Amino acid sequence: MKRRQNLKNVFLPALVSASVMLFTMCRNKNVNMNTDLAIPVSLMDVKKGSIEKVLHATGTVNATRQALIKSEVAGKYILQKNPATGKPYKLGDRVRTGDMVVILADKEYENNLNIPSKKLNMDISRQEYEKQKSLYEKGGVTLRELRNSEISWINAKSDYENSLLRLEKMKARAPFNGIITGLPFYTPGVRINAGQDLFTVMQYDNLYMYINLPERYLPEVKPGQTVRITNYVLPDDTLKGKVTEKSPALSTETRTFLVKVLINNRKQILHPGMFVKADIILRKKDDVIVIPKEYILSGGGNKRVYIVKQGVAHERKLVTGMESDKEVEVLKGLKENDKLVVKGFETLRDRSKVKVIQ
Repeated sequence: MKRRQNLKNVFLPALVSASVMLFTMCRNKNVNMNTDLAIPVSLMDVKKGSIEKVLHATGTVNATRQALIKSEVAGKYILQKNPATGKPYKLGDRVRTGDMVVILADKEYENNLNIPSKKLNMDISRQEYEKQKSLYEKGGVTLRELRNSEISWINAKSDYENSLLRLEKMKARAPFNGIITGLPFYTPGVRINAGQDLFTVMQYDNLYMYINLPERYLPEVKPGQTVRITNYVLPDDTLKGKVTEKSPALSTETRTFLVKVLINNRKQILHPGMFVKADIILRKKDDVIVIPKEYILSGGGNKRVYIVKQGVAHERKLVTGMESDKEVEVLKGLKENDKLVVKGFETLRDRSKVKVIQ
């Protein structure tokens, strides 16, 4: 009996100690489990900004001014020298209005014009008219004689001026400031016929393009809207354009309408014939709450996001407005400086505990 009491005195304290240890371990385990339930998330501050509704289109740009100069008469081909370089004109050279690029020489043609004789005849006719006018004022000639002398002078003057115009046809000049973009090769001194191509000149400080747009955008696209222009091989260079014209009629075949865009190309970054992307800014809002679309969860006809306050996630249902390709305007549900969950939001529930990470 005494031995049994001794065993009881030995094992009872050991059992109590083991129970206390087991309770402590379970408690620590629960604490660790509660700590592990905090979901790691990353945050961003909600800010106000700008948002645009943009219509994307593509097209080919063209020079606003271009001219193909052809020979108006036959003659020997003589390519002129560029005063700026001292060398014969070549592709890419700049020209100014009136610069002579090509001469067509034909001595027989010039002789047939007989310009010196026609000028002399004009001068004599003018002097005769002035003499007759003086005599008429003194009563020395009749009105008929005065009018006949005036007709002779007018005819002689027209004959002389027409000869000068025909002589000018032998000189191919630049019709406006621009750049030579076409210059067919002819052997110097070879005789070419009338109607052959001599050179092409373009002015492309401004460019234009035509775009066909879907029918649904007819009410939204308007003259005066800004257009951003980019070329696929020059993605870092963005030019500004403007919608200048819009057709009110739709194509019965494509159900599209035509829009003309004028592009400021003062630095001549773009060249005629380039294929470009045109982003027409239909609408723009400034100073509004804007967030990326990728952080919005959808379901049940609702759009929602999560924000964090004091280590706890809170669900916010959104009312949205204007949308761009990547962003959306938030009308209700968020305010400036809210902490928006941008990573880890897929597994959150309302009032989930979170742990903020970078």
